[in-house]
Amino acid sequence: MGHAFLDKHFERWIKAHSPNERKALTLSLIVLLSSMILVFDHLIPQASLGILYTIPVLLGAVSLHERETDLLALFCAILSWSGDPSASRIDGALYFFFSFVSYLAVAHFVTMLLRNHRLVAANLNAVEQEHALRREAEEQLTTLVESSPAGILTLDEEGRVLAANAAAHRLFEISDPQVLKGQTMLDYMPVLVHALHLDVAAEPFHTAAQCQAKKENGDVFLAHTWFSTYRSGGRLRLAAIFIDASEEMRYREEQSLKLLTSSLRITAAAVSHEIRNFCSAISILCSERRRRQPLVVDSEMECLEELAKGLENVASLDLRGASQEAVHEVTLQRVFENLRIIVEPDWQEIGGSIEWVIPEHLSRVFADPHGLLQTFLNLSRNSCRAVSECSVRVLTITVSEDEHKSTVRFRDTGPGVREPRRLFQPFQELAEVTGMGLYVSRAILRSYGGELRYEQSSGGACFVVELQTV
Repeated sequence: MGHAFLDKHFERWIKAHSPNERKALTLSLIVLLSSMILVFDHLIPQASLGILYTIPVLLGAVSLHERETDLLALFCAILSWSGDPSASRIDGALYFFFSFVSYLAVAHFVTMLLRNHRLVAANLNAVEQEHALRREAEEQLTTLVESSPAGILTLDEEGRVLAANAAAHRLFEISDPQVLKGQTMLDYMPVLVHALHLDVAAEPFHTAAQCQAKKENGDVFLAHTWFSTYRSGGRLRLAAIFIDASEEMRYREEQSLKLLTSSLRITAAAVSHEIRNFCSAISILCSERRRRQPLVVDSEMECLEELAKGLENVASLDLRGASQEAVHEVTLQRVFENLRIIVEPDWQEIGGSIEWVIPEHLSRVFADPHGLLQTFLNLSRNSCRAVSECSVRVLTITVSEDEHKSTVRFRDTGPGVREPRRLFQPFQELAEVTGMGLYVSRAILRSYGGELRYEQSSGGACFVVELQTV
């Protein structure tokens, strides 16, 4: 305790004075003490006071540099030797030599102690700072884990829970925070336990999975989980983060069903429109024949006319009203951002690229956002397939605007289109899927006042989408 008290006051004294001030004060004390010892040595010749010169040497070792301390030891040895003039020359020389060596050893010993003391103090200070930073990091990590809305788990090599945050208990609907610890995850999320038993390399692995998980009450939910393995103390461990994606899946499926229903209605409306055209043509031909032969009663012709009218009534679905409920103001920038996320990986996979020539500020347009995204996606993927065998694989998407409409062009570097007039006919013979993509895309756009057309280009294909601006 006394040692700590002295260290504390010594450090305070060091900080309170500059190096020059400390050196000046030390030299003053050394001169004063040496003078006093020399005076007493002459006044009491029968007493040997040479040992007292270690006091100024100790003071010098505290504040002076190493060479200055060596000179101080030499100075004190001279003073101690001069205090005994009656000694013979050999005795005096030996006395001087041993005095100098003694003072020098004391000075270097104290200097070494002080150096070691400073190193220990610096190391202790560094360790304390490290501990403080570690405690702060642990507190931040603990706060982050406990406040996270995602469940966080760590498992041992048998799949038992080592630690779990509050969100994990909430997602599994476990009220007691001590219940989950030590439990196997085989009943809650088996994929994590199976991952620990995979026959993989010794190196840790990181992956993501979409799986079914079970709550404490037996209810099943869709979980998105990200987990990785690691080793601690030579034992295999697994850390996992997971969320409940049930609502996301329901929303996605509802939107997919809604989009599918809308697309089917639009397709049916478009086909009905073509059927009405055929029925109208049949009715006109029947009327024309009746006009030419008014006295001839042809029951088969009347039957054909009735069938045409009935078919026309069945096909009387309004194309424009089929998707009006889903139409509202849409920000093109948001649609392009979603399109970029979806299609750019496909183009990177074939070694191609997409050039986006889009103004910084775009007007809002009237459209169904999901239908518009599907149309853009269809055009982008058609271009991706078209350029896959070409040496240059580039799709350029440009946007231009005027007072009443926004025009989006999809121009690729593919071989182009051989028969543009047949592009928008349904059930294309050479199509990879159904041959209805462009037909349905144009029907979707026309349902809310837009248009899809093919534009002649010097190289590759160019499709133009026109949308009404707000």
